[in-house]
Amino acid sequence: MTASVVLDPVDLEILRILQKDARMTNRDLAGSVGIAASTCLDRVGRLRRSGVITGYGLRLDPAMLGRSLEALLSVQVRPHRKELIGPFVERVRSLPESRALFHLTGPDDYLVHVAVAGTADLQRLVLEEFTSRKEVTQVETRLIFQQWDCGPLLPYRSGM
Repeated sequence: MTASVVLDPVDLEILRILQKDARMTNRDLAGSVGIAASTCLDRVGRLRRSGVITGYGLRLDPAMLGRSLEALLSVQVRPHRKELIGPFVERVRSLPESRALFHLTGPDDYLVHVAVAGTADLQRLVLEEFTSRKEVTQVETRLIFQQWDCGPLLPYRSGM
């Protein structure tokens, strides 16, 4: 289990702001949290080195890239053995349609978020890339009508 990092209110505000706009300049970030730019740079560096900040990302609109249909695929794999799981995970991660992959507990082993051009493309993906694999015993497809970002993600505080 990973140990938690002690964060003060300034660190938390830095994290809250950066999650909304990671491209904000250090000077603007420092001004927003009320500290010197050099202090802010040191704090962000400490948050990166400690592993709290793991990177910065780019979000794209799948529909603008010709992938207007998104779905969640619940996948069962049998037998659930390491020698089958590794290649399965790597294959799913390599698919251009895959957006995210989750390993789960419960009746389903994996949840795969995919983005495709339409229903025919989704059907092809399920049949050719999932149900054709001998270790995949079941795939359930759920279409995504709409998605919202949530957050920001901040440490859990008991009593809140």
